[in-house]
Amino acid sequence: MLKRFFIICSGADKTIIYSCSDGEQNKYAGIGATVFFTALLAWVAAGYALYTVFDNAYLAVFFGFIWGLLIFNLDRFIVSTIRKRDSFRQELLQASPRIILAIIIAIVISKPLEIKIFEKEIDTVLLKEKNDMALANKKQAANYYATDLNSNKAAIDSLKAEITTKEKEVNALYTTYITEAEGTSGTKKLGKGPVYKEKREKHDAALAELATLKAKNNAKIEAKEAEAIALQTNLDKKISETQPIIDKFDGLMARIKALNKLPLLPSLFIMLLFLAIETSPIIAKLLSPKGEYDFKLEDNEMATRVNLSQNNYQRERMQNTDAEIYDDVYAEIRSDKELYNYKKKKAIELLEMQADSFSEKQKNVM
Repeated sequence: MLKRFFIICSGADKTIIYSCSDGEQNKYAGIGATVFFTALLAWVAAGYALYTVFDNAYLAVFFGFIWGLLIFNLDRFIVSTIRKRDSFRQELLQASPRIILAIIIAIVISKPLEIKIFEKEIDTVLLKEKNDMALANKKQAANYYATDLNSNKAAIDSLKAEITTKEKEVNALYTTYITEAEGTSGTKKLGKGPVYKEKREKHDAALAELATLKAKNNAKIEAKEAEAIALQTNLDKKISETQPIIDKFDGLMARIKALNKLPLLPSLFIMLLFLAIETSPIIAKLLSPKGEYDFKLEDNEMATRVNLSQNNYQRERMQNTDAEIYDDVYAEIRSDKELYNYKKKKAIELLEMQADSFSEKQKNVM
């Protein structure tokens, strides 16, 4: 049962192969097994690759199965259409397009399995890339809000500087009128005279201005600080909103790029292994000598070709003979006097009817 299944997978003609020896049947069963297991690996590889895309096991299994059937059909077609020739060079030339196609299929099949085999190493590379992307994202977001934050901070610093400057001015006026009262500066007269009162009034006026300025600037500072908190909140929100996108950076393309950053040799060996598996049925047919199946298949094809040639020849001769017979028949009819007189009579009748009809039409017009 299993042998019959693998023979079907090989694409061999069942009528011919079952009339061959067991050795010939085993050869094609082996070729069919290679085709089947290559398609099975293609199913697994495509299923994993599609799972990284859809993140859904059912969809991955279904579409992976479709891909496996496609690879199975291609491999079966490639193997079944290769014919053994008398020259190896002709066979190789015949198989070269199929070998190229097999190489392409092997590369497509091997890549998803390479991703699965080196999953841990790829995850490490992706983690580093995600961290770099997260840092870059924070930097970009900070640069986006940097102008507004710096402008806000500069405005707050300017408002605080105004208060500080005014406080220094008030402190200076306070020192001036105190030292005037003590007689250590100004008029250097001890006591609270007119100059002291004048300086005290300046100080009190500046102190009142300071109080007004503080109230005004503190209100502005509170508004600017609230604005700064809002800007910082927007910055944190932007970073938190974009972080899930970075966390999901582990799709098929990202994994392929991460795989390319790993050492080439292990990946190359896996691809060569699949290349050997994919091309093994073709190589086996190229290297194996003509077997019983090949001779019988060639005999059937030759018999069909000869039969077709004979049929075409017979049809051509039949057509030529038929044409010659009809030529002779019409030649004899042409010389028949009775038929000539009959046709002449009918022609005269037709001309008379045409003349009568024309005459009637002319009378109606007149």
